[in-house]
Amino acid sequence: MIIYTMIYILIFVIFALVAYAILQIKMFGMKVKDFWSFIEANQMLDKLYKFARQYENMSPQEQIIYLAEAEKIFKAFDHVPDALWEEEYDKYKTVLSKYKDIKMIRWAEENK
Repeated sequence: MIIYTMIYILIFVIFALVAYAILQIKMFGMKVKDFWSFIEANQMLDKLYKFARQYENMSPQEQIIYLAEAEKIFKAFDHVPDALWEEEYDKYKTVLSKYKDIKMIRWAEENK
């Protein structure tokens, strides 16, 4: 009987913590979906940051993939307050710089 009581208490605590986290997200003025997108975009930002630093010359296919993934990141980061991603600003700036470089290269190639 004590085991069942402990399990119920643990389940209640877990639900209470999840509800509290959702409440905190909503109080911060965000939607849960936007916050989840931000978490996923933050993971992708790390990958694109490493990719941007390693590869100077990308194939056209790699450029398209990079541009598409970077645009997803920019969109997700636009939906959350700046205070959440201040520490990731340098990575964001590096990815944005590489994004702009690729856009300029592709634009120059199209206008030749």
